[in-house]
Amino acid sequence: MAVQALVVHGAGDLRLEERPLEPSTGPVVVRVAYGGICGSDLHYVAEGRVGAFALREPLVLGHEVVGTVEADPTGSAAPGTPVAIHPATADGTCAACRSGAPNVCVAGRYLGSAATLPHTQGGFAERIAVRADQLRPLPDGLPLVRAVLAEPLAVALHAITRAGGVAGRRVLVTGAGPIGLLAARAAVALGAASVTVTDLLERPLAAARALGATHAVRLPGEAVEPESADVVLEASGAPAAVSAAVFAAARHGVVVQIGMVPGEARPVALAPLIAKEVALLGSFRFDRELDDAIALLARDGGFHGVVSHVLPLGEAAAAFALAADPAASSKVVLELAGG
Repeated sequence: MAVQALVVHGAGDLRLEERPLEPSTGPVVVRVAYGGICGSDLHYVAEGRVGAFALREPLVLGHEVVGTVEADPTGSAAPGTPVAIHPATADGTCAACRSGAPNVCVAGRYLGSAATLPHTQGGFAERIAVRADQLRPLPDGLPLVRAVLAEPLAVALHAITRAGGVAGRRVLVTGAGPIGLLAARAAVALGAASVTVTDLLERPLAAARALGATHAVRLPGEAVEPESADVVLEASGAPAAVSAAVFAAARHGVVVQIGMVPGEARPVALAPLIAKEVALLGSFRFDRELDDAIALLARDGGFHGVVSHVLPLGEAAAAFALAADPAASSKVVLELAGG
């Protein structure tokens, strides 16, 4: 079976082409309805790499995908079942997996990733074949176009878990891109005492206000008070934001780094971290939080405000251009085979 898929061949070389469905990746065929464009997808198209992971062969992009089961020879899901797809495959044997942290598996694979060779082909295709254990059936009443936020919301929820939760705590989210907006809405939904969001642009800050943020601060003209946040979720990935996050953290506060910072060394002001005994933690992808994200999306329709544009697969170039412009978009979603 041939399917239409969105394939990156190198920096600036994005093609819509027919490719064979590859059942070797798993026996369950899912008709993909929607796929969210992620920052890693943008990097592969703009630069031909994400950090150290460079393209060495054509790659079908996409790991934020939802759809309906078309065929499941394992019998785990009936045809027509709406599902989200867990994009990760861990080896199950490394020290990280044995300790219950498969999201940092040393040999982990991820849909739409060039981290390994052969690359792990992604989900921006009319149909994909996956393992039965990757399926996450969706609750009745959860629209697929909102459910497509499950994967990035799981990233935000994992960061909140790393912070020890947000209920009753003052939360600062730095960077109002899609992950930052989802983290802000999640903090609101999970009972944070207050949620402050910072960004350089007015449009994402307006989106943060609409999602329930208590305060929206536009940098650099406005400022965040020192020691004003019990939890800082750093979602911008800007090296300067790490120093600012430590500055804003309260004594015995916690800073969780979600945004992917550059790979080379950059200066960070850590003296306040020592004096205030601030915990600085990394956060990478997620594991069981995908199930939590689906449940939260089902009960809170407000998350849909993170989706700013839905474009058909045939307009992928325009969709990627929109997604790369934070002044014009938040989460841009591709409609792959209809929802």
